[in-house]
Amino acid sequence: MATTLLKIEELINGADMLRNLTVPELVEEAIQNGEGVLTKDGALSVSTGAFTGRSPKDKFVVQDEVSNNLVDWGKVNQPIAEEKFSALLDKVLDHLEKKDKLYYLEASAGADEHYTLPVRAITEYAWHSLFAKQLFLREWPTKGAFDPFTVIYAPSYKADPAVDGTNSETFILVSFAKRTILIGGTEYGGEIKKSIFSVMNFLLPEQNVLSMHCSANVNDANETALFFGLSGTGKTTLSADPERHLIGDDEHGWSPDGVFNIEGGCYAKTINLSRENEPQIYDAIRFGSLIENVVLNEDRTPDYKNISLTENTRAAYPIEFIDNAMLPSRAGHPNTIVFLTADAYGVLPPISKLTKEQAMYHFLSGYTSKLAGTERGVTEPQATFSTCFGSPFLPLAPERYADMLGKLIEEHDVDVYLVNTGWTGGAYGEGSRMKLAYTRAMVNAAVNGQLRDVETMKHDIFNVEIPVAIEGVPSDVLNPRDTWNDPARYDVEAKALAMKFKENFTRFTKASESVIAAGPLVI
Repeated sequence: MATTLLKIEELINGADMLRNLTVPELVEEAIQNGEGVLTKDGALSVSTGAFTGRSPKDKFVVQDEVSNNLVDWGKVNQPIAEEKFSALLDKVLDHLEKKDKLYYLEASAGADEHYTLPVRAITEYAWHSLFAKQLFLREWPTKGAFDPFTVIYAPSYKADPAVDGTNSETFILVSFAKRTILIGGTEYGGEIKKSIFSVMNFLLPEQNVLSMHCSANVNDANETALFFGLSGTGKTTLSADPERHLIGDDEHGWSPDGVFNIEGGCYAKTINLSRENEPQIYDAIRFGSLIENVVLNEDRTPDYKNISLTENTRAAYPIEFIDNAMLPSRAGHPNTIVFLTADAYGVLPPISKLTKEQAMYHFLSGYTSKLAGTERGVTEPQATFSTCFGSPFLPLAPERYADMLGKLIEEHDVDVYLVNTGWTGGAYGEGSRMKLAYTRAMVNAAVNGQLRDVETMKHDIFNVEIPVAIEGVPSDVLNPRDTWNDPARYDVEAKALAMKFKENFTRFTKASESVIAAGPLVI
């Protein structure tokens, strides 16, 4: 392996390697290479080819002396042998050596200098280097808390599953012992970002820091709020609040000193994006930004309603493109945590208060819904549970993250809320989506501390407390049973979802009895 590591250094220092190019230089390179075009507003528009999202079934963790006894092995963290990794890495390096030019970037992850990871990215495409430059912190740390990780991205190289031990031609391999991430067979930029996030989810808990898949913002009084939620629940939208400062939109650490952003940029979904509904995100898409798989009109304006390529259209931009961003991206301990879910069954309350044990229960559950038509074969709403609201990126046992969260909630007296941004008055296709104005009013009341001591009512099935009144929200909206034309049918559907929660939770064999008892009350 020493020979292979030497080959990486030789590749980085070779004459064909373009090192640490500026944003304009990377944009020029991408256009000259035919990788993308500029939109009317100056953003670089690219297509990610056949892969318009992550490929979780093609992600592996190298089983070695570092990972063997720590990683939670299974469907998420699939093991691959060190010999297979080394052999494939050699082949990828040989492949890259034949290229006329490559791109090298030095960046970092972790805005708190005590927990910073230096990141080196070697990419075949200029736009992937631009993606990394805008999504990571753009400074190479003078004293990183961890030794550097190297990302090697060769989208044009395809693996041979029979020889290389992969599941397909695509591969995302993480070696903790060799501190190397190897990606190939896909052009989707998000693989770079999420691979480094997975690494931080491995490293930070070992430093007594909770790594989190969440957005974060803070007001002028240094009152911090965290927003957890899976794709489509409104995490990016609700955290981009003109009245608060954005710390980050997706990945954070919670240390003994407070919250810090792991990234240096934002990666926002752009489906149906408009200046009216999401002005901060809309205005951030300009020169220096990237948009992925967005169809352009003849005048090169993006058509954010067009989903002919994918519903997972994205924009990547540096956090300073948000005009009220918190720089540097750090703040104090959270006062409020919001769990976001888009319940397509229309039975969860629009907002409910959680105890510490209930927070741990819903954190481990990570519930939301898949909608009909979003994936092949999905013809009606389906319950989806993603542990800690980020299961694909968690190398360690989920209970470890939940235990850390519970201790931090108790230590810092944090208010926790479960917010349903999904359906009300019936399931998807019958009811209606919760009005964004109501959700914003509820979230604002929560993060501003207005719900801490309000009168509540108990939900008999979901075992949570619902505020009786919130300014700006009709009282009949707050109790979901009141929004259904047939309350008896609501009870049936609510109990059915509650049972899905309980069935899913049986896999958390290390959870305490108090956390298990904090779930729905249904037999």
